[in-house]
Amino acid sequence: MLRVHGGPSEMQVQEATFFAFDDVCIPFRTNFQLHLIHGKRTPGWRDGPTVVVPSGEPGAHDEQVHYYGSTIRVGDEFRMWYIGRVGCNPTWVGGYQGYDGRLCYAVSRDGIHWTKPELGLVEYRGSTANNLVDFPQHIDLGWAPIIHDADDPDPDRRFKLAFTHRTGPSGNRRGGLCVAYSPNGLHWTLCPNNPVGSVAFEHSGLIKWNGCYYVNGHSVGHPGPGRKMETYASYDFEHWTEGSALSLTRSPRIEGPDLEDRQNIWEEVHMGAGLHSWGNVILGVYGQWHGYPYSDRRYVTIDLGLAISHDALHFHEPIPGFRFVPAFEERDTRLGAAPALQQGQGMENVGDKTLYWYSVWRGDGQVRLAQWERDRLGYVQPYAPASRAQLITCPFTVESDGSPVHLNVSGLGEFAAARVEVVDLHFRPLPGFSGDDAATLRESGLAVPVRWASRNTLPATDTPLRLKVDVDPVSRDCPRPDDVKIYAAYVGAASGR
Repeated sequence: MLRVHGGPSEMQVQEATFFAFDDVCIPFRTNFQLHLIHGKRTPGWRDGPTVVVPSGEPGAHDEQVHYYGSTIRVGDEFRMWYIGRVGCNPTWVGGYQGYDGRLCYAVSRDGIHWTKPELGLVEYRGSTANNLVDFPQHIDLGWAPIIHDADDPDPDRRFKLAFTHRTGPSGNRRGGLCVAYSPNGLHWTLCPNNPVGSVAFEHSGLIKWNGCYYVNGHSVGHPGPGRKMETYASYDFEHWTEGSALSLTRSPRIEGPDLEDRQNIWEEVHMGAGLHSWGNVILGVYGQWHGYPYSDRRYVTIDLGLAISHDALHFHEPIPGFRFVPAFEERDTRLGAAPALQQGQGMENVGDKTLYWYSVWRGDGQVRLAQWERDRLGYVQPYAPASRAQLITCPFTVESDGSPVHLNVSGLGEFAAARVEVVDLHFRPLPGFSGDDAATLRESGLAVPVRWASRNTLPATDTPLRLKVDVDPVSRDCPRPDDVKIYAAYVGAASGR
């Protein structure tokens, strides 16, 4: 167990992940250039991104598959909730969204190969042989962020869902924020106090962080043109703040004229961000709305962007505008429609891969898969080989003796090396872990163990420590330092999440 003193509050975690792109957990950096990695660059991507949950047959309850849902690993099983729709609603712009959003369910052992189980819970067109969960069928769901709250003392509230009741073909939202509970994710009970929030808004992110629940979507409570990400909070899931935190904005205009009549033209945040806890940091995948000059949503494009947070309220982009999952040339999409994607909740490390599920905003979305090498979402790399490159982490306190340290790194070997030292809160070298006792790494890998001269793990200590990583300049022993790419450092129980 260790405490991470990065961000506005301390976090107690079994393992801390210091991503190279996290400038809160790695605040000090010199001669390192930051890069992020697109999630679509997977083997065979030119043949089309992997569709993992296809749409149903014509007339089925999920004839159209829209995500804005959630994927959660429970034990050795992956569980997915997504939105199924029927037909094509001509009242929607572009006629791309069907009727009657229903909550559907799929399961997987590896996150790649999915099945739609016949749950036998809900009758649809005379049969219960479908994957519809027991959720009120009169509610037209547009999104379904779900969390598994395993610590809730009430077993009937272990799964939690936040939604907005949509009604009618126009999709008008009414009643404000609503919530539901379930013991297993299959049988849902609406909160009798619904609506529990005063604002009905489009949202995709839900998380429990440091004992508080947070839900986020795009703005209705902050002035100025353009969709902005805003967050509401609750400590019991039923009493939510009336005001919201402005979590992320992309438009250059925060405030605008009261009579501004142009819409959909800005760089905006669509539906907020699906949230994924990595222990001491939250990764948010948001809808990166690219507006059209003449306000017509039929020509809007939406990539997926990456934003990070350490308090679930305030987010920032490691590289503003970076297309984390690009929308271009998705297979099996409506011909002639501008490319646009839907985010969801659910990012998981599976073996040597990091997986993320998403779908297409227009037409038949189908749930698709983006993947990276494990935790290799971005990296820092020396850019001036004649100079030393160095990074230093935020402070952390090791509370359990024998905490290992690993690096997720490539480019090390015969021609390049990295040196890892431990310093205290005031940047003073820690005896036995610095200077001549520093660890020298010449091995690349997803989780390379760091071993110092005196020992292989960090001791428990009452005082905060920091990691310091150096890549030396060009020399006979290190002729190619600019080959080195550092993706993440891990301190704690295992070798990556």
